Amino acid sequence: MPEQPVRILYIDDDVGLGILLSKALAPSFYAVEAVVSGEEALARLAATPYDLIALDHNLVNELGLDLIPRIRALPDAPPIIYVTGSEDARIAVAALKAGAVDYVWKDVQGHYRELLGQSIKTALEQEKLRRESEVAQREIRTARDRAETLLREVNHRVANSLAIVTTFVQMQANAISDPEARDMLRETQARIAAIAAVHRRLYTSTDVRSVEVNVYLASLAEELAATMNVERRSSLRLVAAPSEIMLGTDKAIALGVIVTELITNAYKYAYGAGGGEIRIRASAEGGRLIVAVEDDGVGWIGVGEIKGSGLGSRIIRAMAQTAQAEVAYDTSQAGGTRALISVPV
Repeated sequence: MPEQPVRILYIDDDVGLGILLSKALAPSFYAVEAVVSGEEALARLAATPYDLIALDHNLVNELGLDLIPRIRALPDAPPIIYVTGSEDARIAVAALKAGAVDYVWKDVQGHYRELLGQSIKTALEQEKLRRESEVAQREIRTARDRAETLLREVNHRVANSLAIVTTFVQMQANAISDPEARDMLRETQARIAAIAAVHRRLYTSTDVRSVEVNVYLASLAEELAATMNVERRSSLRLVAAPSEIMLGTDKAIALGVIVTELITNAYKYAYGAGGGEIRIRASAEGGRLIVAVEDDGVGWIGVGEIKGSGLGSRIIRAMAQTAQAEVAYDTSQAGGTRALISVPV
């Protein structure tokens, strides 16, 4: 038995019924306070907390149905059980729609008082479960917000650490006189930058689980252009990208590395010493993100002898498997190279 009795406010224009109900429910440790009007009930509710309200249909100059919305509008309003002597089921339905948790038919013999006692017990149990559920949901939201905050901080630190690594690689490349070794380090720098860009997008995004494709590709293009243009005269630009497509973190990292490899190949082999334009295009088609990396250079359709060590091709295959992506070359190109990456979103 609780230390304090359950406080019930009974609203009925018949004072005698309030007294009888108080006596009937006293053995169940229910303390019933009776009022005869809606205004008096609202005044009591403003001054005193109650665990439950039992509300009669016919009141002084008003109906209980009109009072339900006013009670429900109160902060932390207690549950309401509607009491009606009418046999019209529409009244009970209207009360439930207005916000009552249950209803009891008020018979002239007074048996309804026992039924009301049972209904009060059920309503209080439901209210307890509801409040516990609300507390649990708040705790879940708080834990989720805390986890997202921590994850943003982790992404921030990872991005900063990768930026430091990129700087070290760049310093090492600048200190090497061998052009081939220097190119390899710059390619490594570009790969690291592709991963760092994802983490940078994550800690500045409202959703730490995914990356907005157009923003990420624009950032990646800018960083790659800065990295690769140190000794080459080719230009890189993002031509088009869908503005509302989000990609999960793992897929975004894999896509970024693939795009980086394709752009690196274009910088190295498309134009030779003369230089030219390299473009990135992205579009959404049938539940997939299609990213094209293209140039107007010597042309490559994905077959034939691979230039270089072949490491880039192996990285592309590995990342494509990670992202469940397909990488193909447009064989209809009259000149230049057009590589297509298809990723499910």
